[in-house]
Amino acid sequence: MKVLITGATGLIGKEITELLLQNGIKIHYLTTSKNKIQHQPNFTGFYWNPQTGVIDENCLLGVSAIIHLAGASIAKRWTSKYKQEIIESRVLSANLLFNALKNNPHHIEQFISASAIGIYPNSLKNFYKEDFENFDDSFLSNVVVKWEESANQIERLNIKVCKIRIGLVLSTNGGALKEILKPAKLGLGAAFGSGKQMQSWIHIHDLANIFLFALQNNLSGIFNAVGPNPVTNQELTSTVAQELNKSLILPNVPKFIMKIVLGEMHTILFESQNVSSQKLAHLGFEFEYKTIHTALKQLLQK
Repeated sequence: MKVLITGATGLIGKEITELLLQNGIKIHYLTTSKNKIQHQPNFTGFYWNPQTGVIDENCLLGVSAIIHLAGASIAKRWTSKYKQEIIESRVLSANLLFNALKNNPHHIEQFISASAIGIYPNSLKNFYKEDFENFDDSFLSNVVVKWEESANQIERLNIKVCKIRIGLVLSTNGGALKEILKPAKLGLGAAFGSGKQMQSWIHIHDLANIFLFALQNNLSGIFNAVGPNPVTNQELTSTVAQELNKSLILPNVPKFIMKIVLGEMHTILFESQNVSSQKLAHLGFEFEYKTIHTALKQLLQK
């Protein structure tokens, strides 16, 4: 089996790439940097530039599925210019793949697109499943709606489309946990706001296995990629401190301070999404890290 991956050099992409190679799956990957192109028997790079609409169509040769992860990070200050980049990096890249598939012979049967639980509204009460559709007008929700719409167009080519809505990814190689660890290691960790906001997290190993599961089972539709036991921000922060043998001595961080520090992006830290992963579990997916304690213990012991 051969799979084409976009965003293969990112935090999630590296984990998925490694897992697929371990399972005997050959990989073609797209990169905007010609310096990152490699030509190995099972790992071959191809150039593309979604901004200019350039893609090496040879990337499709022998490929039966695409895993689309490319997209600008949301963990940077949201200036008006960068907000546009966040949206365009997702939409233009999907559009380019659509046109490449439409205009070239290929054997693609499945398109697996990353997505995000940021599509769900901020709520301390709701429990979100994949069939929820009453989205709000927040920036992140609008980003994900456009992201998923750009993936949906692939269905017009008689290709199955699977959208993986990713939660808070726990990894010591990057992402949110790495930022949480910085003050916590100094004994300066603290919850944000009330600390009651729900954090639907997932261990990066489980996340990579979800993509493999979707691939092996030829899934289509929407799936929430979160662990089975979301926690409050207070519990997440406390568990990190506990695993580091540190105390939480500081008061919770007020919202207005983080708004000054981060601008509009501060909403990521204070919004609450209690998200269900039951749909995946009912299909037979088994999480290796079911609780925040087991996930953090494995990550922080490394």
